[in-house]
Amino acid sequence: MANVVVVGAQWGDEGKGKIVDWLSERADVVVRFQGGHNAGHTLVIGNTTYKLSLLPSGVVRPNKLGVIGNGVVVDPWALCAEIEKLRGQGLTITRDNLRIAENATLILPFHRELDVMREDAAGDGKIGTTGRGIGPAYEDKVGRRAIRVLDLKNLATLGPKVDRLLLHHNALRRGLGKPEISKDALMAELHQVAPKVLPYVDVTWDLLDQERKAGKRILFEGAQGALLDVDHGTYPFVTSSNTVAAQAATGAGIGPGALGFVLGIAKAYTTRVGSGPFPTELTDKIGETIGERGHEFGTVTGRKRRCGWFDAVLVRQVAKVSGINGIALTKLDVLDGFSEVKVCVGYKLDGETLSRLPADADAQARVEPIWETFEGWSQSTRGARRWADLPAQAVKYVKFIEELIECPVTLLSTSPERDDTILMKDPFED
Repeated sequence: MANVVVVGAQWGDEGKGKIVDWLSERADVVVRFQGGHNAGHTLVIGNTTYKLSLLPSGVVRPNKLGVIGNGVVVDPWALCAEIEKLRGQGLTITRDNLRIAENATLILPFHRELDVMREDAAGDGKIGTTGRGIGPAYEDKVGRRAIRVLDLKNLATLGPKVDRLLLHHNALRRGLGKPEISKDALMAELHQVAPKVLPYVDVTWDLLDQERKAGKRILFEGAQGALLDVDHGTYPFVTSSNTVAAQAATGAGIGPGALGFVLGIAKAYTTRVGSGPFPTELTDKIGETIGERGHEFGTVTGRKRRCGWFDAVLVRQVAKVSGINGIALTKLDVLDGFSEVKVCVGYKLDGETLSRLPADADAQARVEPIWETFEGWSQSTRGARRWADLPAQAVKYVKFIEELIECPVTLLSTSPERDDTILMKDPFED
């Protein structure tokens, strides 16, 4: 059996929650390997809807182990709030089904404040962060001054680390005209939250190695999308971590040879939250209709998503960079009833035809899509569970996408319901 890595193949919000939930039933361990509580998954199980931001999707299923890997930045207060919310929905969250990497970086209250202060000061140059402190926490991690989960075990000797951290942050706050951070207040907050987090802490790289050797199936759950990758995305309008599949190894502490099948998730159209280039964006009635039908609002922020036609150039690029073996195409039913649908098959830039998105932000903002127009389908695809249930034009659309992205569609989702799925290949099967 193969381990499976799930990554978003667009700008996030591709419907990973449903697919990860569908796969988690077949997995033994579900690992989050990057990001923080800025990403959200909505899971519908029976009559209950669960909204997860930081916790791995496996925690909503019995007899599954959820792991928050070292590549994640952990807001301990947000973590505790999410755990309590799920407990209020009848779930049991204990060490039996949740472990947190001891070497994961903590998001502290002033990280959130700095995130918001910078966005406010940026004016029209805003990147569009969620304001949850993700970027500033990753900055401290690579700056080698972060407080990590394991430090909660040693609060009595944490003082010098906090001094070094505050030397940096208080200088920033003075420059922004904001009051300095109180060391005593911060330490008091850490003392308060530490006992709530420590029961879940573990040496997760060793745990995953043991689980792998025992033949357990591991699902690596990515957050956001590959086009938000700090190296390979639409920089600077990206997140602060690597979101491509290779990060699953680094962010979980497991060798790349153990990753197995890489499943990319892509909508049958394209959406984006926040600022940044979006070549196929529709600002007309069609874009509004797609957004309304697809309920395109962020799980975490509630922000309205920008909508546009499918961009095959970008998904093909992501498939190559992330080593995607198969695509799970979601929300095909949202396109039902359109008289015609379009796909971006290339770009024009300054009279030149391009088959990729350039890395330069200015060029990204100026590319113009080259369209291929398809006849739409009037029949409903919603709830289809077999290829034979799909209208001929919908099948033609999916097949054309496969050709353009140079990657097979191995799974097709036709509604938010987990069982409304057409499976061509089980990713867990070698």
